[in-house]
Amino acid sequence: MSLSVNHLLGIRGLQRQDIELIFQTADQFKEVLQRPIKKVPSLRDTTIVNLFFENSTRTRISFELAEKRLGADVVNFSASGSSVSKGETLIDTVNNILSMKVDMVVMRHSASGAPHFLSRHIDVPIVNAGDGINEHPTQALLDAFSIREKLGSLAGKKVAICGDIMHSRVALSNIYCLKELGAEVTVVGPPTLIPKHMETALGVNVSYDIRETLAWCDVANVLRIQLERQNTPLFSSLREYSLAYGVNRKLLDSLQKEVVIMHPGPINRGVELDSDVADSGHSIILNQVENGVAVRMAVLYLLSGKKSGKLVE
Repeated sequence: MSLSVNHLLGIRGLQRQDIELIFQTADQFKEVLQRPIKKVPSLRDTTIVNLFFENSTRTRISFELAEKRLGADVVNFSASGSSVSKGETLIDTVNNILSMKVDMVVMRHSASGAPHFLSRHIDVPIVNAGDGINEHPTQALLDAFSIREKLGSLAGKKVAICGDIMHSRVALSNIYCLKELGAEVTVVGPPTLIPKHMETALGVNVSYDIRETLAWCDVANVLRIQLERQNTPLFSSLREYSLAYGVNRKLLDSLQKEVVIMHPGPINRGVELDSDVADSGHSIILNQVENGVAVRMAVLYLLSGKKSGKLVE
């Protein structure tokens, strides 16, 4: 079996069977990651460039680790200190890299749609590692994979996405992925951080009451406030936000039910999530980090088109 797409630009471009194939492949790679020797030669002689035009730590390291676990040759590119800072265009930058015989591009860019633009001009697979406020597909896949691992299935599960929905590419990709897999989704946060018409445009519930939403859901995916993307203040202060929408132990204990807590990172501890929740038994945040490597291994392997030999040896 193979994916129905040549690139992973967003969840919107995937069919349900694509997502399920990625999960099945990630299951096998997760078994590899439990072994003393955590590498397989699935992408030996494949060169992958990590093209990051925007700062990243967790996502870049996760992709790089996934690539090396698959035996690929890895080239890391950062826009800072490169010819991009001298005015070189995106296409020129990528064409120069491709002339070095690169087989795949993992790309993060601050402009929404940049990977889509690039996919129309180059003929190697592109993986979107986050574009502006548009999508972050591998994050959504690893989030859904982690829920599946914890609860067994996503069909019929109630998932809340909490916080800065307006500026979050993670939220949008998660909504597409969760709904495709049969989950019910509610977004919750201040009215200024939730785009208008989400109910009709995306088929999700909208709430402005964090306690009510936590009482409803099975899983809460808590997002950070993205101050770097806000041109004007959209709430009074971080303290006020924390008091109104922060998830803390007292709030969870008052629900008299268990809610699975997730966070894509980095966590602003004491703002959207308190440490006694992030580090508690409710949390699967570290599972998300671990699963991210397996899911990205699966995506890279499936997009590479290398179906010869064994997936896992």
